[in-house]
Amino acid sequence: MKFSFKIIILNLLCTSVFAQIKLPKLISDNMVLQRDKEVNIWGWASKGEKISLDFNQLHLKTVTDAHGKWLIKLPAQKAGIKGEIILKASNELSVKNIVFGDIWVCSGQSNMETDFNRLIDKYADEIKKVDFPDIRQFLVPDKYDFHEEKEDFSGGNWQVANSKNIYTFSAVGYFFAKEIYEKHKIPIGIINSAVGGSPAEAWISSEEIKNFPNYESEFSKFKNDELIKNIEENDRNNSKSWYHELNSRDEGLKFNWKSNDINFENWDKINIPDSWVNTKYGPINGAFWFKKEINIPANLINQKAILYIGRIVDADSVFINGKFIGTTSYQYPPRRYVLQPNTLFAGKNIITVRVINGSGVGGFIKDKPYKIVFEKDTISIGGSWSFNLGTKMPALVEQTFVRWKPVGLFNAMIAPMKNLAIKGVVWYQGESNTKKASEYASLIQSLIKSWRKQWNQDNLPFLISQLPNYMEGQSVPSESDWAALRQQQLNLLNVPNTGLSVNIDLGEWNDIHPFEKKPVGQRLALQAFKLAYNQKNQTTSPIAISAKLSEKKVLITFKNAEEGLKTLRNSTLGGFALADNNGQFSWANAKIINKSQVLVWHDSITKPNKIRYAWADNPVNANLYNSINLPASPFELKVK
Repeated sequence: MKFSFKIIILNLLCTSVFAQIKLPKLISDNMVLQRDKEVNIWGWASKGEKISLDFNQLHLKTVTDAHGKWLIKLPAQKAGIKGEIILKASNELSVKNIVFGDIWVCSGQSNMETDFNRLIDKYADEIKKVDFPDIRQFLVPDKYDFHEEKEDFSGGNWQVANSKNIYTFSAVGYFFAKEIYEKHKIPIGIINSAVGGSPAEAWISSEEIKNFPNYESEFSKFKNDELIKNIEENDRNNSKSWYHELNSRDEGLKFNWKSNDINFENWDKINIPDSWVNTKYGPINGAFWFKKEINIPANLINQKAILYIGRIVDADSVFINGKFIGTTSYQYPPRRYVLQPNTLFAGKNIITVRVINGSGVGGFIKDKPYKIVFEKDTISIGGSWSFNLGTKMPALVEQTFVRWKPVGLFNAMIAPMKNLAIKGVVWYQGESNTKKASEYASLIQSLIKSWRKQWNQDNLPFLISQLPNYMEGQSVPSESDWAALRQQQLNLLNVPNTGLSVNIDLGEWNDIHPFEKKPVGQRLALQAFKLAYNQKNQTTSPIAISAKLSEKKVLITFKNAEEGLKTLRNSTLGGFALADNNGQFSWANAKIINKSQVLVWHDSITKPNKIRYAWADNPVNANLYNSINLPASPFELKVK
């Protein structure tokens, strides 16, 4: 009898626990719900459980299905409606401080992912002023899954935009949201679902990836968990072995080169910023040590100080007077190290930097800040440094990024939003697809199709951020993977209800993660105004729509130039190139002849058949703008 009684009690406890209402991570305190349309509230409980929902004056009920799933539809609410959702079954849950507004899914790769932690100096004033209770972000954890479309995220919560939370916000997403909020006073929720380095195929559904047999085959391959385990274990072992050998052989570690007692007068010299590739060492991998002596005036010692060492390829560890200051494990973040009190001495100080490079060209990136910034003064640390080779190493075997494989990110980072009503999508991606630019438009068309199908919105607004300028400029017309991908992005305007923000003037030649994120967000917002907020007359960047031959000259007509085209600073119009049947492009003359047309010609090309504008990784002379200072999109057109 006692045994039976214990079983009954245990069963009751288990049933009670299983009956508890469980909500997806998206439905949590501070969430934004889509205004002006019926929205879903959903979750899980035990089979046949009665669920009730109270919100303001609404009282709604449902019963879970055979799988314990439930869904309640809230009738459409106006923007700005706030409140608390109370859910009851065998337990009671509340979702506090919800607000109805517009939800935008902000996705792509690292330039969408980039948060304010990386932009502390660029937007210091903005960060201090952030206080927008009706702008909120949900940060989706970086996960992948090749087996199924997940029903929930592994973590995440909604954060209100204030000076405390803003550091983890997508900078592009925030500036986009702020622009819309300040113009329309509609609460904005951004769902930051982006992964650095991710290619487009990782974000496409398993159904749509069938359009690309090679990617479908790769997707099927990575359903094998044992394969993934072996790859990741092999990567870990390769990395562990490489670094173990590096550290065991590094003369700088053996003989404590970080110390101020080291005599480095006879070390080789290098002008920072530069790469040791340009010295006697040439293109070798391994560990190099750099040292520089600087003098600090006594009056600066007690001031707050920040050390800037530009960007370094790949990893660095920094010491001042033998004391460890900080480290960065990969090349992309800007090096910004806050110096603690008593780090610097009056008079002589020695900065030591250990640089580890696994492959490619290692060193210090040019045109970045190299200085110590005090409250009221700045000391440059560029110029002559002493350096020495710690050890030479073979190239580190390249890692396999499993999370970038086809479909995986869609399943884990997009599919869980299936039940959530949204306003639209903001997409900043493409850098990882430049090596196969010709397929990009097809990939994104399939991506758009799969996302619109998921949300059951055939005209879901899809806003695309075109790649900015990057890498060194070219003095002659040449082929460019980045230009080819920008053309593919431009071609996507043929897909209904898509928009394109042009960023050809917002990049940096030496940084794939340019700091100019505010204008990117603002230009994307202009596209949103036009596509999603019924501002049909909103002007965006000029887009070339035709190129016609007229007496050996090419007449190009642009849209979005109703108030006229111009060059900045009254400079000569440049960036145009013409080609005849041999396919060889040459720089051409160009002249704005009326509000929306440009005439282009070349004295030696009488029958041009193609024309290009701003066709380069980093165009150096493209300066065509419209009246509101938006740059014309790069393009290639056939001449009719």
